[in-house]
Amino acid sequence: MFSNSCEYGLRATIYLATVADSDPFVSIGTISEELDISFHFLTKTFQKMTKAGLLESQRGPSGGVRLAQAPEAISLKDIVLAIDGEALFTECILGLPGCGNRAPCPIHETWTAERERIAAMLADATLRDLADDAEARSLRLRARLSPS
Repeated sequence: MFSNSCEYGLRATIYLATVADSDPFVSIGTISEELDISFHFLTKTFQKMTKAGLLESQRGPSGGVRLAQAPEAISLKDIVLAIDGEALFTECILGLPGCGNRAPCPIHETWTAERERIAAMLADATLRDLADDAEARSLRLRARLSPS
């Protein structure tokens, strides 16, 4: 449903929200290592989020990235829009141009309802909510499981 870039951006910003109080700027290398995400891929993803006003970056030895707003002010929908754009919320799931009420595809009605439900869920979920839940329940943000 989301691009790899968007998945990485979501995981990385949730991570940033978990460390927002203790680390003003976090190096992209640290985030890359902590979340097992390619440094270069993450850098490109962060550029999109910085351009959208979700992140701030700083160069230099104590540089890195940080959230540009409080974690409770950033929703998952904000992040999805910054990275993947509006397609999830506007386009036909089958990729048919012109799909709509006048010329629907076979899944149009079902997808319209689901798309609205997904949009509402993403708009309601803030980085603060997810970061707090991740910390309280020791939820993982890494793709690979750590050896036990």
